Amino acid sequence: MSPTVKSALLWGVVGMFLVGVLAQGAVLSGVGPRLSLVAGVALALVVGVVVAGVTYVIEPRIESKGRA
Repeated sequence: MSPTVKSALLWGVVGMFLVGVLAQGAVLSGVGPRLSLVAGVALALVVGVVVAGVTYVIEPRIESKGRA
């Protein structure tokens, strides 16, 4: 597995966990809408895929400019 793919997948996992924590915190504090478990997991998966895709596309561009 190339370092770019590994990095993108790990950032996707971080995005999934972040959405899960934020959704759970919103539900527990009563601020957010009531999400079912399936909706929360689906939202986290979508965010994880988007974050991984964006990271895969953007990271090589940032590295080529010497900013990473």
